[in-house]
Amino acid sequence: MLLRENPSAEAIEAWIIQLRREFHRYPELSFEEYETQKRILKILGDLGIEARKIADTGVLATIRGKLPGPCIALRSDTDGLQVQEELTERNSEYISRNEGVMHACGHDGHMAMLFGAARLFQENLDFPGEVHLIFQPAEEIPPGGSERVIAEGGLEDVDAVMGMHIFTNHESGSVGLRPGSFMASTNRFEIILTGKGGHISKPESCIDPVRMATDFMSNFYPALEKQLESDKYIIGVGRIRGGAQFNRIPDTVEILGSYRTFDRETTDIIDRTIKECLDEVVKRYAKPGEEFSGFPDYELDILHGYPVLVNDPVFTDAVNSKLQESFPELTVYPEIEKTFAAEDFASYLQKVPGIFISLGNRNPEKKILEINHSCTFDIDEEILITGTEILYTVSLDFLKNPEKYLNSQSNFNLEPLKKRLKTDR
Repeated sequence: MLLRENPSAEAIEAWIIQLRREFHRYPELSFEEYETQKRILKILGDLGIEARKIADTGVLATIRGKLPGPCIALRSDTDGLQVQEELTERNSEYISRNEGVMHACGHDGHMAMLFGAARLFQENLDFPGEVHLIFQPAEEIPPGGSERVIAEGGLEDVDAVMGMHIFTNHESGSVGLRPGSFMASTNRFEIILTGKGGHISKPESCIDPVRMATDFMSNFYPALEKQLESDKYIIGVGRIRGGAQFNRIPDTVEILGSYRTFDRETTDIIDRTIKECLDEVVKRYAKPGEEFSGFPDYELDILHGYPVLVNDPVFTDAVNSKLQESFPELTVYPEIEKTFAAEDFASYLQKVPGIFISLGNRNPEKKILEINHSCTFDIDEEILITGTEILYTVSLDFLKNPEKYLNSQSNFNLEPLKKRLKTDR
């Protein structure tokens, strides 16, 4: 690869790995990344890159080239997960020092790769335009830190955005691209079914919310299967809770679950079906008589979290072409399968064109097989230099040749950029 031809490549790779391990040792939860933020600001300062705080615990930095041109934003997430890391044969040197918190999703590697790309740009400013570095907090919890970054001007004057995520679902060092819908939306639902509690020996004087919940679950899944193909959504209930005593029918039962989809139409169908099935249950369990007035009933709260992540097709095609040209030895999957995983990077892609890239991490020889969020998740550190090179090479190509990535097929308004480029040239 390109960087390996550089005499300082070995030193840069060692530096990137060192940074990854530093961040891995001291993970912090979403919107609690204060020490991480301090460390990021210190590293950027040492590199001579101007930066400011954003979204409370995030960082926004800017590298300006010597020539006028467009602007691309590169983003890394920074938060860890509430996971107790287990000791393995690999991680003794860098296992988490923060009890109950772990970088179990690759964010430590994402930060290290972004620093690698930043260093390459900063060491050679002979490029047009600007590179913005977004170190974003709170990717792991909806509504996510991206909304805060956007609200606080993190995409101001940005023409394109690029991110990358380490996944163990394809082989180490390979790259997965997908034009259009790539990652799913997240949606959470909470239902409180209200019956009429009482002694179990007098069921005629009660309305049993446990039976209501059972009927709802029995009818809801078949109702969805009649309307939707199985590859369009996933749905599951994570908690059903109600009652406290063996001989008493409870007053309420709570159902908590979530679902993921790849388009708004599917989301709307699931929303509607939940409500229709609840209405049917309430109607079925209604009883005559004044003592049952107002019973049964339900409360439904649906939270739509991260939107569907949609890669710009034109941008993605240009990235694929550049990777094939610059990295002929790299395994590139130009249309990797959709995933029901979700990412708040989707919010950036709703504002400006760009791409989210999957970087493979699976390495059986090194026994790196655990999926993201596992307590023994680890990174094949050889891929960090690969990710760094991709971020740098694609970004530089965009800055020099934006017309390849942003043309008339784009859904975004490109007139401000075209006018600016015309003026600059």
